[in-house]
Amino acid sequence: MKLAPFMSARRADQNKDKRTMLTLEEVQCLIQDHESDRVELTQSMKDTDKFAQAICAFANDLPDHRRPGYLIIGIDNQGQPTGLEVTDQLLQNLAAIRSDGNIQPLPVINVQKYSFPSGKGDIAVVETLPSDMPPVRYKGRVYIRVGPRKAIASEQEERILTERRTAYAKTFDSRPCLDSKIDDLSVNLFLNEYLPFAVSKEVIEENNRTVEEQMASLRFYDPQYNCPTNAGMILFGEDPLRWLPGAYIQFVRFDGAGLEADAKNELRFTGDLRTVLQQITQFVPLQIEAYPKLENAFQEKMIHDYPTFAIREFLMNAVMHRSYEGSTAPIRFYWFSDHIEIQNPGSLYGDVTPDNFPRQNSYRNPVIAEAMKTLGYVNKFGGGVSRAQAALQKNGNPVAKFEFGDTFFLVKMERNQ
Repeated sequence: MKLAPFMSARRADQNKDKRTMLTLEEVQCLIQDHESDRVELTQSMKDTDKFAQAICAFANDLPDHRRPGYLIIGIDNQGQPTGLEVTDQLLQNLAAIRSDGNIQPLPVINVQKYSFPSGKGDIAVVETLPSDMPPVRYKGRVYIRVGPRKAIASEQEERILTERRTAYAKTFDSRPCLDSKIDDLSVNLFLNEYLPFAVSKEVIEENNRTVEEQMASLRFYDPQYNCPTNAGMILFGEDPLRWLPGAYIQFVRFDGAGLEADAKNELRFTGDLRTVLQQITQFVPLQIEAYPKLENAFQEKMIHDYPTFAIREFLMNAVMHRSYEGSTAPIRFYWFSDHIEIQNPGSLYGDVTPDNFPRQNSYRNPVIAEAMKTLGYVNKFGGGVSRAQAALQKNGNPVAKFEFGDTFFLVKMERNQ
């Protein structure tokens, strides 16, 4: 019994956010069809590299099935259950592969446990949806399915995935920056400061592609329009403001608690995104003030008005999620005498609502988010807001408050008194 035609009719039109996992009967059909390029069986419970490579390959969907691929854990090469016990920890570990930052851009996966009757044990199934932003990389390598096995994509296969992405491109950062040219980018910045962190050393050494082709494979160049993408311009542009007037951070330090107060200091952080992130990372700790606070009748301790980590995290969040489309406003970083406000253009995005924020994540700028992870400014995807809130509480500050406007997102942090 072959599952592919059945699955196509049953699931192809389902919305990915409303999809349901397979029944046990459907999983058994997949196991019987394990020679398919949409199925991989494994007995291992701990080989994270193997799991991630399979997810990466299914996300790339080189055969262009436009249907999910399935990693099935707890089945041997003959298609028989191994008697595995699937624990909650194993399911959590599998789900964490999505957001640990090693697979770029983030894949869409679903993890489920199934139990066989008659004490034959459990299996874990990882469903991976095809990416609309290929090529997808795991630790700098592009994995694909070639029949029933995994392989590392050749230059020609990467090119096929890159060209396919052009038809799928939806987000603003992946669209072409029309009328711009490769000469408008700092190619040296891309080759020397970004590429070595994004692509494995072995792939770079074997590389015979042009700079344009290398940039296109990382979504920074659009081969159809022969120009950089908006993400390429933001990351490597010699003058990003020429093309994206709001691509900067405006800092103002006020001598009071409101906008009517005099400005003590005013700066604009501009340039390619790597330069902006470096500048803001170095700048924030210099603004933190320490002062003595009486702990008891005999002892004082030094406290800080804000934790550096929380400010940095909210700034990185603003850069990652801001809207460049239809807005020329910068990110506003306003420091008042009793609080800080960080405001970015663009309200909540995608599936995120005031009710599920910050538990739910959607990325308005997935290419920029990937680049920030590659450059080390984001440790992992998801959880940044929660970690910032924890840092505020540990420092003695109230938790941050959020305001969700139609065209903006505002974070407000109160000073530690």
